[in-house]
Amino acid sequence: MFDKLKAVEARFEEIGRLLADPDVVSDNEQFKKLMKEHKELTPVVEKFREYSAAKTAEEEARALLDEGGLDKDFKELVEEELLTAKDSQEKISEELKILLLPKDPNDDKNVIVEIRGGAGGEEAALFAGSLMRMYSMYAESKRWKVDIVSANETGLGGYKEVSFMIEGEGAYSRFKYESGVHRVQRVPETETSGRIHTSTVTVAVLPEAEDVEIEINPADLQIDTFRSSGAGGQHINKTESAIRITHIPTGVVVECQDERSQFKNKDKAMKVLRSRLYEAEQAKQTEAIASDRKAQVGTGDRSERIRTYNFPQGRITDHRIGLTLYKIEQMLNGDLDEMIDALITYYRAEMLKSEE
Repeated sequence: MFDKLKAVEARFEEIGRLLADPDVVSDNEQFKKLMKEHKELTPVVEKFREYSAAKTAEEEARALLDEGGLDKDFKELVEEELLTAKDSQEKISEELKILLLPKDPNDDKNVIVEIRGGAGGEEAALFAGSLMRMYSMYAESKRWKVDIVSANETGLGGYKEVSFMIEGEGAYSRFKYESGVHRVQRVPETETSGRIHTSTVTVAVLPEAEDVEIEINPADLQIDTFRSSGAGGQHINKTESAIRITHIPTGVVVECQDERSQFKNKDKAMKVLRSRLYEAEQAKQTEAIASDRKAQVGTGDRSERIRTYNFPQGRITDHRIGLTLYKIEQMLNGDLDEMIDALITYYRAEMLKSEE
């Protein structure tokens, strides 16, 4: 591990020199690429230097003790420093193992979240609306931008389906664990007998694909325009501003009708299409190289029930890690960090096991 860390530090220092080179600074593409790599290596190098400092402190303390001749008080102080330095090394060593784990290349990307009501009819649609609000509030707490792509609303304020983009650094690293089937257990407002209903909602989280990652041949696209439905006033309903794009080779269909401008709707729809095709390609590769892995980090098997929201008991249980939190109101108001941090810790531990 430490040979690898020395190589990382050497590369970090090399990048520092390159970033000071006028030729590199004038090449915008190369400069951006090096800045990104520099930023990714910084936490690893800083932690490695912490480890090196603790190791030096241990060696100096040990040398003093080996020399002998220390008075009692000073000897106790040096022994304490020796123990502190050894403890620090152990702690930092574990932190370095985590920092050296393979990084998900999508972690820094924006995300497209797609929520669909499943079993449970109107109650499922209402809960889809609750999840949409929960994710929006969480994104806003991180100062990320939320932009609706398309929404199919129901009469009672829920969503048959809704998709939206979240723009912000590291958005995918936090949202990727939300992919899957979310189950809600509660008494619907329309239920007169007080019986608890169980409904499901499906959440898909897609990393936004960049143009260079997925090439789309314009000849493979069928683009249709139509009049938007739903709220928005006369302009939306009278103008054919809504866009439907069909990717003919795969049959993937994307609609966007949130904007008043046909151009903006087309731009959003292309982003969603690119991300869906990117995810499908990634899924193929993941299946090919990791079919025997039990814990596929971030793949989000959507056939699996990942979480239950039980309103009568005020609890949320994540079935992947067996964690139950009795803070349903706080979480539905966007307080998701405790749950997400626990998921990240679990999957990191699984990755560490597989690396051993």
